[in-house]
Amino acid sequence: MTIQSEKWREDFPILHQVVNDEPLVYLDNAATSQKPTAVLDALEAYYRTSNANVHRGVHTLAERATTQYENARETVRRFINANETAEVLFTRGTTTGLNWLSQSLGEAVVEPGDEIVISYMEHHSNIIPWQQLAKRKQATLKYIELTEDGQLDMDDARKQITDKTKIVSLTHVSNVLGVVNPIREIAALVHDKGGVMVVDGAQAAPHMPVDVQALDADFYAFSGHKMLAPTGIGVLYGKRKWLDRIEPVEFGGEMIDFVGLEDSTWKELPWKFEAGTPNMAGAIGLAKAIDYLESIGMREIMDHEQEIVDYVMPKLEQIEGLTIFGPKDPKDRTGVIAFNIDGVHPHDVATAMDMEGVAVRAGHHCAQPLMNYLSQPATARASFYLYNTLADADKFVEALIATKEFFSYGLN
Repeated sequence: MTIQSEKWREDFPILHQVVNDEPLVYLDNAATSQKPTAVLDALEAYYRTSNANVHRGVHTLAERATTQYENARETVRRFINANETAEVLFTRGTTTGLNWLSQSLGEAVVEPGDEIVISYMEHHSNIIPWQQLAKRKQATLKYIELTEDGQLDMDDARKQITDKTKIVSLTHVSNVLGVVNPIREIAALVHDKGGVMVVDGAQAAPHMPVDVQALDADFYAFSGHKMLAPTGIGVLYGKRKWLDRIEPVEFGGEMIDFVGLEDSTWKELPWKFEAGTPNMAGAIGLAKAIDYLESIGMREIMDHEQEIVDYVMPKLEQIEGLTIFGPKDPKDRTGVIAFNIDGVHPHDVATAMDMEGVAVRAGHHCAQPLMNYLSQPATARASFYLYNTLADADKFVEALIATKEFFSYGLN
């Protein structure tokens, strides 16, 4: 697997550069991933040969663009095992999908006094839309507690999810703690109470096999840019029974069937929700990214990242003064590792590591409630992907030790 990752790395031109006189080690994949040549070439080919607006045109370029765009939808359907392409909606990203749901689904199922349940580990994109819905509908927003090692507390989940719960929205994988939540088990709890299960899959879809039917998620949202695809393209999967029931929240061209002076009607699924000119190039790039990922195999990618985590976690635990957030057992986490060095601000850690050529992120990671829950103002975060190697993990540890020693010397 390690040898294979060196081969995969060759497909990513941006990785072959020097930063601050050091070879680049890119460990900010939870924020955005790099793009392989195959995706870059697909984008250029589209703009060079097929660029036209989709669906309405009958000329050759329009028909060619439409075919590629709708083929991309089928590629996504297969990738997540949706039942039909009508259940695959193209969005700008996970945030857009969750906002659509807080408005459309929220309007359809939430009444005053109802409950919406999320957890303390959620990204802001899976908190703020539900906050706004709760305010708008005079509903109650509830949070599931975490265990001591940062996993979802299932005992508390069973307490929080009640007969009043209309929507439960949880991340599949935490962008800070790296834990994988038991979505299928939670979905069973939610459905037993008559609620709707929404999943933020932004940190899962790029890194592991996702089968929305096996998970029994009612909705599943993810972003292309975290899985080798361009920015500005994402997916919202929804079960047809729900997509037929809820209304769109964006209106204009493309999504209409008939427009009169006083009223309008909508197209059939999935176009009912996709107002305006879509991101054709982004969808085509997403399909090519999926082709690339599937050529490797999602289970192989997951196993490769697990190999890196198994390798690097014992080394990190030997560094005195280093706090790692989330499970200590490598088997209980993905390649997202949030950490702090005692007495050193995370932004200083990230800046110092950048001088070593290692790109990590620092801040609250759009998870301020989680930071408050952990009693931390911020953390640094390394996140691995398929093109990272054990050599990258070694360089990460070396840069971390050098950073700690530099600041320890300054403090002394």
